Amino acid sequence: MNIPYELALGWRYTRAGRATRRNGFISFISGVSMLGIALGVAALIIVLSVMNGFQRDVRDRMLSVVPHIEIFAPGGNAMPDPARTMAEARRNPQVLGAAPFVASQALLARGEDMKGVMVRGIDPALEPQVTDLAQTLRGSALTQLVPGQFRVLLGHELARALGVEVGDVVTLVAPAGQVTPAGVVPRYKQLTVAGTFSSGHYEYDSALVFLHLDDAERIFRLEGPTGVRLKLQDLHRAPEVAQELAQTLSGNLLIRDWTQQNRTWFAAVQMEKRMMFIILTLIVAVAAFNLVSTLVMAVTDKRADIAILRTLGASPRSIMGVFMVQGALVGVIGTFSGLVLGLAVALNIDVIVPALERLFHARFLPQDIYLISKMPSDPQSGDIVPIVLISLVLAFVATLYPSWRASRMNPAEALRYE
Repeated sequence: MNIPYELALGWRYTRAGRATRRNGFISFISGVSMLGIALGVAALIIVLSVMNGFQRDVRDRMLSVVPHIEIFAPGGNAMPDPARTMAEARRNPQVLGAAPFVASQALLARGEDMKGVMVRGIDPALEPQVTDLAQTLRGSALTQLVPGQFRVLLGHELARALGVEVGDVVTLVAPAGQVTPAGVVPRYKQLTVAGTFSSGHYEYDSALVFLHLDDAERIFRLEGPTGVRLKLQDLHRAPEVAQELAQTLSGNLLIRDWTQQNRTWFAAVQMEKRMMFIILTLIVAVAAFNLVSTLVMAVTDKRADIAILRTLGASPRSIMGVFMVQGALVGVIGTFSGLVLGLAVALNIDVIVPALERLFHARFLPQDIYLISKMPSDPQSGDIVPIVLISLVLAFVATLYPSWRASRMNPAEALRYE
């Protein structure tokens, strides 16, 4: 097979041996450039994969408790006709399930300990249709919520903070007080702990309380549910479905999808991801432009070779092609080495991070700060392909100027002192 001599010669220069000290130094600089590109690409892939995994895990754990769409009455009042609202919502082909709920805030007390909590009244029969957590609890703790018995399910972290176990009694303090001749007196209700749950999301495990829907209506003096929760076939279409429901549902209702409930957090993660991409791309750029110094030194070292090739009939374009091949090969090898290294770490980070935690006796992700306790990873082609392309383009651009200088070299000047 006939290979263009520019490609063969460029490959030969790339893998040149260490015949002289100067050649050895040039080879060392070339290796450093290749290593820098590889480490930069690997760092980009690993960091973005971890950020994708973090966003995915927090979102999934959040959606185990939070519905895809919530429909509620303004001001936290009872909905006028929740049954009609659920029936109208189910007509949308994207809606898989609907369930009524009561949502309010209150204080939960046990002895001298008191915590602010989010109280959610649910229908145990319908709630598994809209949240994954309820599906997990169905047939166990969820069956303990019987109307009229005022039993409650507490998040695992909340139960631990209050020091309560199954069967203990806690006191719920409702936000709206009771007017008496002595003034406004807070309303208290004794509740029995029927069980605990763990969603894997610290914010909810430390503050969420489940009651039966009827009990919640009695405690907060409501005539019906305050809203309806929906589950969709495709969670990513929640904003679109919410707009469709706003046009088809009857009555004065507010509609909120899951992206609106935590808009600030998701926006912050996306901004951080963009900034990390830019910062780490600069590392790849620095490594890629080290090729400039490598090729300049290679061109200076190969002055005699260039002059001989020119006298044998090689064109300036061919000379330029030789050194572009040399630089491009360094960029390609470095980029794909970094790709392999980055994917190897990203796909096995669930093994690597625990090993490092045991080695250094440290905890990298405290659950009460980072919401999750294990390092996640989710390599996505939408991130990896741009990283590889940017690295290759930067390496190619870095070869242009030294290669052009080599093509402009005068053979007579190059051979004068040889």
